[in-house]
Amino acid sequence: MSEMKSNKPTILVVDDSEMNRSILADILEEYKIMEAANGKEAVALLEKYGAEIDLVLLDIVMPEMDGFEVLAIMNRYKWIEYIPVIMISAESVSSYVERAYGLGVTDYINRPFDSMVVHRRVVNTIMLYAKQKKLVGMVTDQIYEKEKSSSLMVMILSHIVEFRNGESGMHVLHIHVMTEMLLKRLIEKTKQYGLTHSDISLITTASALHDIGKINIAQEILNKPGRLTNEELQIMKTHSMIGATMLKELPLYQEEPLVKVAYEICRWHHERYDGRGYPDGLTGEEIPISAQVVAMADVYDALTSERVYKKAFSHEKAMEMILNGECGTFNPLVLECLEEIGSELQEELMVNSLSTNSKQEMRNVADELLHRDELAASERTLRLLEYERTKYQFFADMSQEIQFEYTVEPSMVNISAWGAKSLGIDEISMMPFRNAKILNQFGKKNMKGFLECVKKTTPQEPVTQCECSLPLDGEQRWCRVVFRSMWTTDDTETFTGVIGKIVDIHDERQKVSELEHKATHDTMTGLVNHVHAKEMIAEVLAGNPNREFALVIFDLDHFKQANDNYGHYFGDQVLKHVAEKLNKSVRSTDISARIGGDEFLIFIEYDNNLEMIIDRIFHSLTGQFQNFKISLSMGIAETNVCGRDYAHLFCCADKALYVVKNSGRGRYCTYDNSMQEQF
Repeated sequence: MSEMKSNKPTILVVDDSEMNRSILADILEEYKIMEAANGKEAVALLEKYGAEIDLVLLDIVMPEMDGFEVLAIMNRYKWIEYIPVIMISAESVSSYVERAYGLGVTDYINRPFDSMVVHRRVVNTIMLYAKQKKLVGMVTDQIYEKEKSSSLMVMILSHIVEFRNGESGMHVLHIHVMTEMLLKRLIEKTKQYGLTHSDISLITTASALHDIGKINIAQEILNKPGRLTNEELQIMKTHSMIGATMLKELPLYQEEPLVKVAYEICRWHHERYDGRGYPDGLTGEEIPISAQVVAMADVYDALTSERVYKKAFSHEKAMEMILNGECGTFNPLVLECLEEIGSELQEELMVNSLSTNSKQEMRNVADELLHRDELAASERTLRLLEYERTKYQFFADMSQEIQFEYTVEPSMVNISAWGAKSLGIDEISMMPFRNAKILNQFGKKNMKGFLECVKKTTPQEPVTQCECSLPLDGEQRWCRVVFRSMWTTDDTETFTGVIGKIVDIHDERQKVSELEHKATHDTMTGLVNHVHAKEMIAEVLAGNPNREFALVIFDLDHFKQANDNYGHYFGDQVLKHVAEKLNKSVRSTDISARIGGDEFLIFIEYDNNLEMIIDRIFHSLTGQFQNFKISLSMGIAETNVCGRDYAHLFCCADKALYVVKNSGRGRYCTYDNSMQEQF
C-alpha cells in the first residue's frame, strides 16, 4: 500500500490499447489516473492499492487476463463490494453485457463513446459510492457506539449475577470472548450451521445471560464452599429453567432475535452431546449450536477460575481434561475448534474486554446488513438504531437498575422503564430542571447536588458519583448516583449530556453504619468505647479553645463481689444497668464511654456549675440493682487546671480517682495541683 492517498479520487484504467488509456486520461484529467495494460497488471495494482482506488474503468478483451477474469477475482476477494467498475468495450453482444452486470459492474459503456457521457457517468458513479461509503461509516459508528452501550449493560447484568455468585466479575466476560473465538473458528471450518457475522455478534451478546437464573438460587447454595448435597445440587440445576422462564415471561420483545437466542442458551447450556445433560436430556444437534458453544466456554472458565469450592486449574490441565472427556461429551467439531484456538486463548482472555470490540467486526456486520438489497439505506439505519434501542431497553429492564440518559440539546432525560416506575416519574421528560414533578420527587437540594457533581467532570475524567436520599417505590432510600459525562470528539470539547445509573445503597449503608457502630461502641453496654471517646474528646477540645470542660472517670466499688457472689452474667447485668443510668443522666452534648471492666468515662462542658452537674450524675448512678449495692468512686479533671491535652486530662482524673479509693471510696473528688506530689 502507498503511504499517502491523494486528495483527488483515483481511477484505475485497464485497457491493452495505450491510445484508449490516453483518451480516457484526457477526458478525466481532474482525477488521479493509474493505468494497467492487461488484467494481470490490474489485479496486482488492486491488491497493492485497493484501499485507494475509487473506480475501475475496465476493458473486456485483453491479453494474459481478460476483463471477466478480473471481475471474477474482484468478486472472490470482495473488492467489488467497495470498488465500483465501469465496463468500457466495443463488445455490444447482450450476453457480454448481461455477464458483466452479473459479475457486479456498476455501468457498461459501448465504444465508440461520447466523452461527455463517459465523464458524467464516472462523476455520478464516484459520487454514488462516496455517499455509500459515508453511509457505511455512519452505520458502523452507530453500531459501534451502541455496541459499547450494550456491552456496558452486559457488564452491569453480569455483575448482578456474579456478585451473588461470589465470583470476580470476569466469568461473563470470559464466556463472551471464548464464545466469539469458538464461533469464528467454527464458521471457518464448516457452513453446516449457516452462521453469519451478525449471528456471532448476537450469540456472544446473549451469552452474558446464560446464568441469569442463578438470581433465584439461595446464596448459601451458590457460595457453599464444600460439595453440594443431592438436594442442593437439584436446586442448583433449576437455574437453567428459571433463566429460560424469566426470558419467556418477558411482557415484550418475545420476537426479538436476542431474546430467542438468550432463551436457547439459558435453557440448554447444560445439555450434553451424549444426552446426559439437563434439563431436557437433548442429544447431538438437538442442542442449538449457540448453547453448545456457550457450554464449552462455561466449562473451560469454570476449570480455570478459582471458586469457593476449588482452586483454579492451569490452561493446559483444563484443555487436557476437556479433550479427554473428563468434563462431559461435546460436539467433535466444537472440540476441534477449542483445540485449534488453544494456543491463543489465554492471551485473548487476558487482553480482551467487552469495551474493545473490534471495529472491523462492527464494519462486517454493517456491510452485511447494508448489502441486503431489499432495504433502503435510510430504513436500514432506522432499523439498526431501533434494534440497538430495543437491546438497551431489554438489558436495562433485566438488570433492574435505574439507568438514565440526559441530553443538553434537546434538554431531555430518558429513564429506563423499570427505573421510572421505581422513582414514580415518567420515562421521558423534556426540560427536566424545570419539571415540577421531577423537582418534587428528587428535591431541589438533590438536583443542585447532581448539577454540581456533573460540573466537576472533564473529558479526561468523565466519571463521578454522589450519595443522596431518593424516593424509591414510595420509600426514602439512600442511593448512589453514578454519572458519566459525554463530550464532543472534536477540539471544542463541548458538553453534550450524561449517562448514568442510580443504585439503592440503603441496606449497604445500613450495614456500613452497623459495622462503624461496632467499631466505635462497646458491645455489652452500647456506650462509646475508649478509643473512639478519645478521638471525639480530642476533636471537641481542638475545636472549642475558649470553652471549659471536665473529664470524669469512675468505677464501681467492690464490683468483684458481684461476679464472685452472683456470677459473671449478673455482673454483666450490673454494668448494663449502670450504662443505662449513665445515658439518662448525661446531656446529649456530653460524651459517656466504657473504658473497660467496671470503669467508665464522662466528658462534660460546663460554665460555673460543674459541682452541681457532678453531684446530680453521681447520685443518679448510686443505689441498688436487685440485691447488689451500687457505689461509685469518681475522679474529675478540669481543663482550666489540667490543660487541654487528653492524655494529661485522663492522668489527672485517674489520680483524683485513686485519692478517693485510698480514702475509703464512695465519693467523688476533683484534681488539684497538690495531688501531683502524692504520686
